[in-house]
Amino acid sequence: MKTMREVNIDAKGVNKGHYAPGMIAGGLLFISGQLSLDLDTRKPAEGGPAEHMKQALTNLDRVLKSAGLGRESVAQCRVYIADVNYWDAINEVYGEFFGDHKPARIVVPVPALHFGCLVEIEAVAELPQKTER
Repeated sequence: MKTMREVNIDAKGVNKGHYAPGMIAGGLLFISGQLSLDLDTRKPAEGGPAEHMKQALTNLDRVLKSAGLGRESVAQCRVYIADVNYWDAINEVYGEFFGDHKPARIVVPVPALHFGCLVEIEAVAELPQKTER
């Protein structure tokens, strides 16, 4: 019996990648890497690392909402940035997005990201526990 379930989002842009935006398994939501790409136009964010981080987090939020979850359910994030010098800018936007909630996180500088994006973020979120009565 398959217990995993795909989480998809309603987006106008066509994603040719062979993956689901999210996958629920074992009480967790695994969110695939969300680039700093507008999911409707398939164009990268305009501006610098802060604008790219905002777009990637907007995409992350769309997957969370599709699964019926909020930002407070995120347990861990991996953030890939195209230049280590973006750390301060992305950290500030990340802090504004999550507020007092502080998921575990790693920031990984990489040489380049797809489509010219400056940021990609993946996450793991916890599903609500069902209580028996």
